[in-house]
Amino acid sequence: MTDWIEILKEQTINGDEMGREVPKMLANPDISEAQVKTLFAALEKQADFAEKLRLALEKFGHDFSIIKAAERLEERYADLAASVAEKLKAMRK
Repeated sequence: MTDWIEILKEQTINGDEMGREVPKMLANPDISEAQVKTLFAALEKQADFAEKLRLALEKFGHDFSIIKAAERLEERYADLAASVAEKLKAMRK
């Protein structure tokens, strides 16, 4: 049986790390447009995974607090992806 709670814990740790690392990456003046595109794609993939995780947690009837934690994770990745998209947009000007 899949341990959805453990997956959520691992993904939350990864999300916290990305929350610290992405701003540092975007602040690097030497970051290339290709790197920003790659970062955006990775964050979009993580946001999609977090959404699927949340849906699975809902499906299997986990507590509201668990569902809320999954929603926060999904939002974190979406917010990070949005900040990367803004950087990409600024680079193209």
